Amino acid sequence: MEIEYKNQNNNLQKDLAEKFEIDHVYENQPIKRTLDQPNLSNKQSLLENLKNKILQVSDCELKKNSKQIVFNDGDNQSSIMIVGEGPGQKEDEIGKPFVGDAGILLNKMLEAIKIQRPKIYITNVVNYRPPNNRKPEPSEINRYSVFLREHINIIDPKILILMGSTAMEALFGQNLKISKERGKWKDLIVNKKTYQTILTFHPAYLLRQPDQKKYSWADLKMIRKRIDELGINLV
Repeated sequence: MEIEYKNQNNNLQKDLAEKFEIDHVYENQPIKRTLDQPNLSNKQSLLENLKNKILQVSDCELKKNSKQIVFNDGDNQSSIMIVGEGPGQKEDEIGKPFVGDAGILLNKMLEAIKIQRPKIYITNVVNYRPPNNRKPEPSEINRYSVFLREHINIIDPKILILMGSTAMEALFGQNLKISKERGKWKDLIVNKKTYQTILTFHPAYLLRQPDQKKYSWADLKMIRKRIDELGINLV
């Protein structure tokens, strides 16, 4: 009797659809109206695929002169993402970003605004150490910015922090000067999605120019304020 009822109900729906010229298709099952957020395993899989793409890069001076890829560090579920320039000697040896002197300073900067480093996500524009720690060339920045944009989409942060001119150039072009643009919130559009982004000095620059730390401190306070405004939990 239940099967007969379902068949009669389906026929009635079809008759009504034809009578009123309705193109909708009706189903007995309830419609799922919510989309699932990417879970941890899905995000990890996307990151592994991206890492493999970078590992397959060929004809790259950076890769030829490096010991290993330096891909990421931190919590890939975090709402805060930091992008630096590229690995230094220490990073190249260990395989993680920001573990040398600049990394020590970064840790202190985060602690100053009550952020524990393991609670955020960190990567660089280029994933291999530039020879003699030189600045990545424009062609290298452009090449790796494709991977960086995909990286940002995967992590999907609520706040994106770009540290240094290389990170700025990779995502906003070469016509800007970080001395003028730092401390400003900007909308960065990556694959039709907008990310709240702020530019600030790279810790390595601050080690060379300690008198500029006062500007970075102002930037850090702005970041802390935005974190609180968005209700981001970093505990």
